[in-house]
Amino acid sequence: MVEIRHRDEIVRGHRVFYREAGSVQDPALVLLHGFPSSSRMFRRLIPALADRFHIIAPDHLGFGRSDVPSVESFPYTFDSLTDITEALLTQLGVTRYALYVHDYGAPIGWRLALRAPERISAVVTQNGNAYEDGFVPDFWKPVWEYGRDPSPVTEVAVRAALSLDAIRWQYLHGVDRPELVDPDSWIADHRDIDRPGGDRIQLELFRDYTSNLSLYPRLHAYFRESQVPLLAVWGAGDEIFGPDGARAFARDLPDAEIHLIPGGGHFLLESHLDTVVEYIRGFRTAAGTPW
Repeated sequence: MVEIRHRDEIVRGHRVFYREAGSVQDPALVLLHGFPSSSRMFRRLIPALADRFHIIAPDHLGFGRSDVPSVESFPYTFDSLTDITEALLTQLGVTRYALYVHDYGAPIGWRLALRAPERISAVVTQNGNAYEDGFVPDFWKPVWEYGRDPSPVTEVAVRAALSLDAIRWQYLHGVDRPELVDPDSWIADHRDIDRPGGDRIQLELFRDYTSNLSLYPRLHAYFRESQVPLLAVWGAGDEIFGPDGARAFARDLPDAEIHLIPGGGHFLLESHLDTVVEYIRGFRTAAGTPW
């Protein structure tokens, strides 16, 4: 049986929960979850990779089992969440690592890479967007409107994304075999977001999401200059970050390995875990060596 250690670390005065597996002698792989989930989304991926990697999978502040400081006591921006993640890795002595990014984990991971590109050995992006091509207009229109004008009128549409039905939709849309998706996943996510003050936290992050777009030119330059090995494993049925978001990586990273998974949605690991694991375990760098 693979041992998964469940741990806490005090980071800048806040308790950060993380899952850890594998030997510290192996290459580090940092798993960064998205909205509205937590490191729980990696519960089956971690044991499938722990024989090869030292895995660290934190819960972002405001999510999962990490602290949930109020919006008055912590600035919920992607910069601030990156600060916490960066400090956690420093405290754990993780100085070089590969990234696995999903959804919100992507802009956090991109900031880590821009701050210290020498630390990033490779990237796996699973429906983790980095190009405007990836934004499905019907989903993102309310987010852009709220970001430009955070008012009671524009808040209505984005607040709807916090409902149980909306979170269930994120898990099931585009999935060819929905019976494989564990209902506990969306129920647990909704329970966490529905904690006192949780809605205000998510509204702050919706408002800040536009900051990620202004980061893209620097990010694309980083891709071009570094040619970091990148594997995109993407649920082809995702109607949040569409397949064009995966294809776009090839513009700046011509050696990127890109796979669109038919019948997979936004939370690809729920229904196509074995496919993702196979691609990760078979991924090679441009030099043809395992990463």
